[in-house]
Amino acid sequence: MTEQILDVLIVGGGYIGISAAVAIKTSAPHLNIKVVDAAPQGVWKNDQRASAIAAGASRMLTQLQAWQNIAPEAQPITDMIVTDSRTSDPVRPVFLTFDGDVAPGEPFAHMVPNRALVAAVRERAEKLGVAIIQGVAATDFETGDTSTDVTFADGRVMHTRLLVAADGVRSRLREMAGIKTVHWSYGQSGIVTTVAHERPHNGRAEEHFLPSGPFAMLPLTGNRSSLVWTERTEEADKLVAEDDLVFETELERRFGHKLGEIEVVGDRRAFPLGLTLAREFIRPRLALVGDSAHGIHPIAGQGLNMGFRDVAALAETVVEADRLGLDIGSVSVLERYQVWRRFDTFQMGVTSDVLNRLFSNDVTPVRALRDLGLGLVDRMPALKSFFIRQASGLAGPDGPRLLRGEAI
Repeated sequence: MTEQILDVLIVGGGYIGISAAVAIKTSAPHLNIKVVDAAPQGVWKNDQRASAIAAGASRMLTQLQAWQNIAPEAQPITDMIVTDSRTSDPVRPVFLTFDGDVAPGEPFAHMVPNRALVAAVRERAEKLGVAIIQGVAATDFETGDTSTDVTFADGRVMHTRLLVAADGVRSRLREMAGIKTVHWSYGQSGIVTTVAHERPHNGRAEEHFLPSGPFAMLPLTGNRSSLVWTERTEEADKLVAEDDLVFETELERRFGHKLGEIEVVGDRRAFPLGLTLAREFIRPRLALVGDSAHGIHPIAGQGLNMGFRDVAALAETVVEADRLGLDIGSVSVLERYQVWRRFDTFQMGVTSDVLNRLFSNDVTPVRALRDLGLGLVDRMPALKSFFIRQASGLAGPDGPRLLRGEAI
């Protein structure tokens, strides 16, 4: 079965894939865009994780008219503290603090449940007329001079001027395109769960650098926090498999009692951690976005926000090329997107890798030097402001307009 030619076909129906469809369709409503996802219908509703949405991404989502549906469940991060200690240490001195605002009344990030994020961008896509097809995997594609033919597991073939791979860190489209990656495993896994606690967190995020890796407590609405707890993979698998009493006991050793009694209220899962960077972001009529292009350690909380930066850059590239009457799938057009995103991606990948190696150890001289460094940064307001600005994902004058909250 064949279908009419599409302008943009996005394979991958997570928040990045659908946000890309919304971003392009909002500024170019005449373009014919479809999203096809291998996951079954409604599976995203079972995702109990939460993500940090940087200020640049929330400005973009506001411009795309999706943020108003996210805002009721979004918890502003009002400030952040960083400690460096061993699990057994009775006192955890604070080495670094950040004020959470990038502008008066605008926090540098919000914590948002993944379900709320996906629901909002899906609703916006449907209102814009973007078709979303679930439960169908792409099995092959062939690129021609004017279009790409994409074959799916159910036998259908779709023709598109531009194919966007948003199918995750193990992207099949990337593999089929022959795009190589730089990849290594850290031998760590991130345990993710949600806890309830007696006392309010007041919007504070805390990151404890422990010998096994970072342990982050990130505020959610109500007296709840989202935890990203890094352990060696073998230990993480054991902890996830333990009964509730053992798991909560180990959790308390790291979480402490500053927020009173705690209780695990969400599923707990462990995700292997590694670094994956695509050597190329484009091929003729193909662009990689999100985890298909990069997977990094969560130590800096930038993985999802890098994907939103991809979305903003690709949307602006496609929309402006379309306005000029150019071929949106040509390498000459897509090269702008690649140049825009590849250096930033490499820089963030190296940064997260260095931070993880620097802080996920218990070597005494290294600990002394990193603690000295954290303390010096804490005493330099200009440098702290620079780091907050970077973490906020706000685009400069040469960056994508959507990340400044402006229309394309």
